[in-house]
Amino acid sequence: MSSSSPALRPVKTEQGAFVHTDADRRLAAEHWLLSAHPQPGYARVQWQTDDVVLLPLGTLFSAVRIPGRLVQAVAASTKPEEIDAILNEVLDRGPVICDLRGPRYYALVPASVPRTWHQAANDWRVADVDCLGRGAYLGVPRLDAAQPTSGTTTYWSVPMPVAGVLCSPLKVARLIAAGAHRLFEEEAPA
Repeated sequence: MSSSSPALRPVKTEQGAFVHTDADRRLAAEHWLLSAHPQPGYARVQWQTDDVVLLPLGTLFSAVRIPGRLVQAVAASTKPEEIDAILNEVLDRGPVICDLRGPRYYALVPASVPRTWHQAANDWRVADVDCLGRGAYLGVPRLDAAQPTSGTTTYWSVPMPVAGVLCSPLKVARLIAAGAHRLFEEEAPA
């Protein structure tokens, strides 16, 4: 679509402010995510045909892989819709991908996190948390896959609100700590 398309132009409100439509923000987020791939055009085609594309981590963003049991402990639930709501709140709308096969959650964080949070990442390994950066790839679902559906294995537990907005590493660290604490309490002898 060209920038002259009506769906992509900012809309002027009655108060005179310009706002961007959801379609505009989604398209910008798609472009941003796909620009991590060495061949963005190929990645877009793969996304459209397979619903998921493997994107390299460590350039635009990295990911913290959190086991489902930690997230479920924080949410005090195993229901996806309840977990998604808790993640949305706790991570302040930071984008999270859910892989239902674990389940595992991937909080998208700044590319520098594997380097700058190196010690924390090492400490997290005892809780089966891994910080993924350069040399790793992540299966990223299409942005319209925002809830679990029959036949899908990954979806956006918390959709990317706009291009370049990522999870705060501190909020991710707090989520991990809270989940580990709750699991420890559950497993501790009475």
